Order: sequence, then structure tokens, then C-alpha cells
Amino acid sequence: MISAALFFLLAFITLCSLVWSGIELFRNREDPLADRLEELQSQAMVSTTRSSRRKGGGFLNSFLYFVSLVPGGEEWIRDTEKELAQAGIRTKQAVAIYAIGNLLFMALMLGSMAYFQRDNGVAQKFGGMMAAFLLGWLLPQQVLHRLVRRYRRKLQEALPDTVDLLGIVLGTGLALDQAMMRVSEEMEFIYPELAAELATVVMQVKAGQERGKAFQQLVRRTGIEDIKSLAAMIVQSERFGTSLSQALTVYAEALRNRRRLRAEAAVAKAGIKMLFPIVLFILPVLFVITLVPGILSVLHDLRNGLGAR
Repeated sequence: MISAALFFLLAFITLCSLVWSGIELFRNREDPLADRLEELQSQAMVSTTRSSRRKGGGFLNSFLYFVSLVPGGEEWIRDTEKELAQAGIRTKQAVAIYAIGNLLFMALMLGSMAYFQRDNGVAQKFGGMMAAFLLGWLLPQQVLHRLVRRYRRKLQEALPDTVDLLGIVLGTGLALDQAMMRVSEEMEFIYPELAAELATVVMQVKAGQERGKAFQQLVRRTGIEDIKSLAAMIVQSERFGTSLSQALTVYAEALRNRRRLRAEAAVAKAGIKMLFPIVLFILPVLFVITLVPGILSVLHDLRNGLGAR
């Protein structure tokens, strides 16, 4: 009884820690200027090494240092930091909070499996613990991959309208930085993700960074080919002095055509995707509903006929 109460107490504490990690990882800050400066600082800083983590203070920094000591830990930290940036989560503590949440979730899965299999054999316990370990390791990564895909999809959907508006604003005579900032302000409540990315590029340029390098970092953050083409178009247009507003208008129309083709492809795939749930779930139920009453009636008639004999 005491062991069960202790297990549920530890599970509750772990669950509360997971909730705290998720809130800290995804909550919106109330100071957008501080967030933007923190993003710029994280982009300008060189990748943190083990020695710098060891010298830095704070629990989260020390935790990342111990993670980097594990074989493959430094590479995992870099890959996770890149994926979090591509998911729109770019605070300095994001990697540490994600790592803590991943570890807590794995501990919760292992503890729950050990508790529910406490009366089973060694082989069953080993299989259950391996399954819990794999689930605790892979599920947070799949959630992060899904967040990256969702963030990219939002940027992809916002790109045609934003590029079209940018071409219109440039046609009024504004400079590129002023036009991007104006478009960012106009699109802030409609497409906040792409508006934040454009504002980041403008602030990097105002801070003294080259425009080409700022757009390269934008492409690296998002990982979208259309944004890469847009960045190359803007840089080349500025270098050769060609009309950027006309080029953006044509490019916006091409982006709209691509968006329409993607929508048509998604509609075409819907029929194939619906085939599997229909075969696995709907058809068996339909067979049961249509055939079982007839089979029961035939069996009832046969039973009555045999009883009459």
C-alpha cells in the first residue's frame, strides 16, 4: 500500500514537472522586444561548447553540460536546437527545457511500466521496459517533428499574400527594410509567424548585419525552399538594381499556383487515405450489421427444424 502511494506521488510530481516544462517551452512572453533581442542574440552567438556550458551558471546550463558528456549528446543538442528553431521556439532555455521534459516523460513511462508489471516474469518485464523506453524516447521527437511541419505549413500558407503585399508596398517607393517592416506590422495578426520572421530580418540588418547573411539565416531557420528562392531573388535584385516589385508580383502569382496545386494534390490523396479506415473499420461493421441478422435467422430456423424432428 505504501509503495503504491509512493509510486502515484512520484508519478504526480513527474506529471506536474512535464506540464511545467511544456508551459515554459510554449508559453508566449509578454515582452516582444525582449523576445526579439533574445532571438537575435541566439542567432548571433556561436554554438555553445562544453567548456562554456560548464563555466556558465544556472541549472539549465549545467544540465546541458551533463547531457553533452553523454556519447552523442553534443550532436543531439545541436540537432534539437536546430529543430526547435525551425518550429519557432528560439529561446535560450528551449533546448534544456525540452531535454528535461523528454527525460521526465521517459522516467514516467519507465516507472509506470515497472509498476504495472511488478508481478510479471523477468522476460515480460524486460520487454515492457524496452517498449516504454522506446516510446519515451521517440514520442517527444515525433511531437517536435510535427511542430516543425506545422510551423513550416503556416509559413508556406502565408508566403503568397505576404510577398504580394511586399511587392505592392515596394511599388509605393519605400525602401526594402521599411517595406518589410510595414508588411510585418500589417500581417502581425493574420500571419504572425511570417511577420515575426520578417521583423527579425529587418532588425538584424539594422543591427549592422549584411542583408544577404540575414536572409541566409532566415532560410536556415525555416528550411523552406520558397523562402530560399525569395531570399535569392531579393539579394540578386538589390545587387543588380532590377525592379523588385514586379519580380515579387510575378513570384507571388507562382506561389499561389503552387498553393493551389498542393491543395489539389491533398484532395486527390484524401480518397486513398480514406481507403484504409474504410476497409479496417467501416466495412467489418457493415458486414456485421448486414450479415449477422440473416445468419442468426438461419441458425434459428435450423435449430427449430432439428428440434421438430
